[in-house]
Amino acid sequence: MAILFVLIALAVLVGANWYLWRRLFRDTTRATGWVRRGGAVLIAGGWALAVGALVAERTGAPFWLQRVLAWPGFLWLALSVYLLLAVLAGEAVRPLLRRLLERRAPAEVPVARPVDARHEETETVPSSSRASGRPAPPDAPEGSGSVLLAAPSRRLFVSRVIGGAAAVAAAGTVGYGTYGVLRGPQVKRVTVPLARLPRRAHGYRIAVVSDIHLGPVLGRGFAQKVVDTINGTQPDLIAVVGDLVDGSVKDLGPAAAPLAQLQARHGSYFVTGNHEYFSGAQEWVAEVRRLGLLPLENARTELPWFDLAGVNDISGESEGQGPDFTKALGGRDTARACVLLAHQPVQIDDAVEHGVDLQLSGHTHGGQLWPGNLLAAAANRPSRAWSATATPSCTSRAAPEPGARPRAWVPRRTSPSSNWRRSRPEKHRRGRRRRWCPADGGAVLRLWRLIRI
Repeated sequence: MAILFVLIALAVLVGANWYLWRRLFRDTTRATGWVRRGGAVLIAGGWALAVGALVAERTGAPFWLQRVLAWPGFLWLALSVYLLLAVLAGEAVRPLLRRLLERRAPAEVPVARPVDARHEETETVPSSSRASGRPAPPDAPEGSGSVLLAAPSRRLFVSRVIGGAAAVAAAGTVGYGTYGVLRGPQVKRVTVPLARLPRRAHGYRIAVVSDIHLGPVLGRGFAQKVVDTINGTQPDLIAVVGDLVDGSVKDLGPAAAPLAQLQARHGSYFVTGNHEYFSGAQEWVAEVRRLGLLPLENARTELPWFDLAGVNDISGESEGQGPDFTKALGGRDTARACVLLAHQPVQIDDAVEHGVDLQLSGHTHGGQLWPGNLLAAAANRPSRAWSATATPSCTSRAAPEPGARPRAWVPRRTSPSSNWRRSRPEKHRRGRRRRWCPADGGAVLRLWRLIRI
């Protein structure tokens, strides 16, 4: 079954790239030449770099090799996606543009002209010129070759216009997304009412960040930007919700060193994401503890006004270190509010069963590349819609993606990176429902989540 899936995926990949080459290079040129050959080399080379970057990252190749492959490889992945989307969109425009040109231009007829056999273009003479009596081009002398081809045809012109527009749109989109990566994270403020949070905790601030992905491209300088941004919010608590790194402690320990500068009244906490298990999870747990963060490995700590719990990522199950909600949440005082740190939003169902009031997650990157946000929303939707809102959540857009992977055109309100469960609204005496508010006996929790616009 796995072999069949690989073969189908390979066939789709090859077919999509052949389609791109045809529309961008073959259909925009008159004959075989350096443009077509260069296009084939560009597409094949781009995918070789992309696959090489992914393989090098997953197999723990020498760090210098990962750094060489990361930028061009991941940029090509993004560029190829948007090239394909732009060319597909151009298919809807193509017949309309050709019809418009046919209406605006008079009918043309091909006329024989002596041409060199190496060229494939001749002139075309509008039918109006023949009717007006103007002389047509002289016939070719006997013995010379003549070709009856329209130069440059409407089909060729339309292909060039659409291909050029697709290339500009894709390059501009990827460039914009890359700029967002290099600019660093920004802060999005979210207010969450919790019924069981004491009034004394009203306005309690949590800075949430996830998916920093320190690696071959994003290093110490970017980590320093993240730390400075978090500290600038003056939070009461800091939550680092997984996927901190893409590499070993040996390679990325110096890059993660600025995390020791994080400052919060009630400390900084960390849970693992799926990428930690690609990078040596136990070594990184020990490293973040050395840097002053408290790892919550299926554990819970009691803070002054609520319980803070954390569970391991689902990927840890392959190493016998998967999430254990009973261990993290069992035996606690259910009268207290509980905030859970869990890397993947799909863990919200287990959280609700254990009475969690708020879950903070990451993992989805907001879909990263449109229309990936739609797929992310579908893949991470909780199975019980009544118990967890499908609200855009608090962490998945926390920081730029691994390596040089830009994120572009992902709307703010469609990133289901975490979900929260609110207390059910009470009924008025007349049977009407009203929204929950702090006056009902709870308090408002303020989340400072790091995102990129």
